[in-house]
Amino acid sequence: MSLTKKYIIKQLIKVLIFLVLFIVLFYVGLMIGYGGIGDGKATEVFGKDVWQFLISILNRN
Repeated sequence: MSLTKKYIIKQLIKVLIFLVLFIVLFYVGLMIGYGGIGDGKATEVFGKDVWQFLISILNRN
């Protein structure tokens, strides 16, 4: 494998690791914010009712 292909592969792996960590930390942050700081259970943040409520608040004029 040439040097440039190795470099590109290493950079893609770094980007993928960053994206996975970002997504995991985003979900952990949602759970901490909703369950730890807020009034609900941490796993309820992923429920349909919560997101419908949030969207209805954002769509108010």
